[in-house]
Amino acid sequence: MRMATETVYIIQSYVQGRGKALRAEPQVGCKDAEEARRKAERLAPLRLGVVAFAVSADTELGDYDEQPTIIFKSGQLPPPFADEE
Repeated sequence: MRMATETVYIIQSYVQGRGKALRAEPQVGCKDAEEARRKAERLAPLRLGVVAFAVSADTELGDYDEQPTIIFKSGQLPPPFADEE
């Protein structure tokens, strides 16, 4: 049986949580890498942290690759995004 793998483009933004913690906002899906980059760049000045990334996924099973490809990042980010260069 073959998995239906596709690339998913996601923007994750962060705002101030309790204390010094970051609070993740709901993820936003995009149709391609360029859209993800544009939207993330627009959000960056308005959020403590923003990351746009691509991940391979079997959407039928909800199985996502653990190594996302970073498209854009800005500001304060939690691991694993803070560790990526």
